[in-house]
Amino acid sequence: MPKTAPINMRVEPSQHALLTKAAALLHKDRSAFILDVACREAENVLLDQRLFYLSEKAFEAFEAALTAPIPDNAKLKALLTEPSPWEQ
Repeated sequence: MPKTAPINMRVEPSQHALLTKAAALLHKDRSAFILDVACREAENVLLDQRLFYLSEKAFEAFEAALTAPIPDNAKLKALLTEPSPWEQ
């Protein structure tokens, strides 16, 4: 798909140098680096939204799932009792 929507920014010289250096370390041009990082952060922002709307019926089902007792899970219990790799 052709790129048709421009994005222009004015930055401080120190920011310009920082972005250029980071992009070079990843063997990318500055624009590609900025676009990759900005899109990744935009996705994180959108995924981190904590407000969502449900119908009354959907909310009741959601609330029931949250308040239901957790079923016994022997494998999970065993995993949680093992020391972490950095603790060994």
